[in-house]
Amino acid sequence: MNNLKNKVSLIGRLGAQPEVTNLNSGRKRVRFTLATNERFKNKAGEWQENTQWHMINAWGMLAEKAERFLEKGLEVFLDGKLIHQSYENKKGEKQYSTIVEATDFFIVSPQSGAF
Repeated sequence: MNNLKNKVSLIGRLGAQPEVTNLNSGRKRVRFTLATNERFKNKAGEWQENTQWHMINAWGMLAEKAERFLEKGLEVFLDGKLIHQSYENKKGEKQYSTIVEATDFFIVSPQSGAF
């Protein structure tokens, strides 16, 4: 159990066009949202759907790949790790967020209706 890993795998669709940022350090970051859907039956036996939105960051060479190939609506398989952040909002209140830092991705299928 010494090799516990921070790893997450998601399959979902991009909710918006990826946002590209070139930092002063020369690094590139590509940020996008990914929607994952889950269908299940509730206690009454009715089908329910739950959509979760995930904020994804890709850095360096992976950001270059994301900038070239990713677009809104694409279904992707993504590997990454969870990054927890905290910051103060304009009111001085502490806020928390969780971001997935991508380590790799593969395009599963094109945007629905593209073909």
